[in-house]
Amino acid sequence: MRYSAEHKEQTRKQIVRSAERTFRELGFGGAGIDRLVREAGVTSGAFYGHFKSKEDAFAATAIAGLALLEDTIAQMQEDHGEQWAGKFVDFYLNDLRTCDLAESCALQSLTPDVMRARESTRSAYESAFTKVVDRFAEGLPQFDKETAQSRARAVLALVAGAVTLARSSASKDLSKASAEAAREAALLILSS
Repeated sequence: MRYSAEHKEQTRKQIVRSAERTFRELGFGGAGIDRLVREAGVTSGAFYGHFKSKEDAFAATAIAGLALLEDTIAQMQEDHGEQWAGKFVDFYLNDLRTCDLAESCALQSLTPDVMRARESTRSAYESAFTKVVDRFAEGLPQFDKETAQSRARAVLALVAGAVTLARSSASKDLSKASAEAAREAALLILSS
């Protein structure tokens, strides 16, 4: 039976959405093909019809995760006007620090596995991250383009690193203190 192009695209999206959650929660090494297929509710044939390997699926999910971050930044810029950057920092250091790991941001949850991925995955991830930086920088009109991009990279690295460290802490107090320190530093970076 032949499936329509629309059905195939929906199946691919379903696999990617499910794989994003699984890779975020378990990491690349903890997520086997059987788990990815089961979580997506598809057959292994359907999986391999869209991806040649687990690494291909991982690359697609990492890039999709950064696209979601880019969309989140754009929505915050639209919703909060000049106040968007502070709202984003608060959202990242609070909501994305305390949410279920499967719902976390790709920037902090998938980057460690991207570091170990093949060069083509790292290159694609870099391109997707560049779009995130550009979107962030567009919301910093008080700086020239180069400065805005530099500040965007710094803030993204700071909040992603802070959340990674905060999630690694056994103590909720230390986790919260790390986030608060990162918030202060991020707001300094964003101030003109």
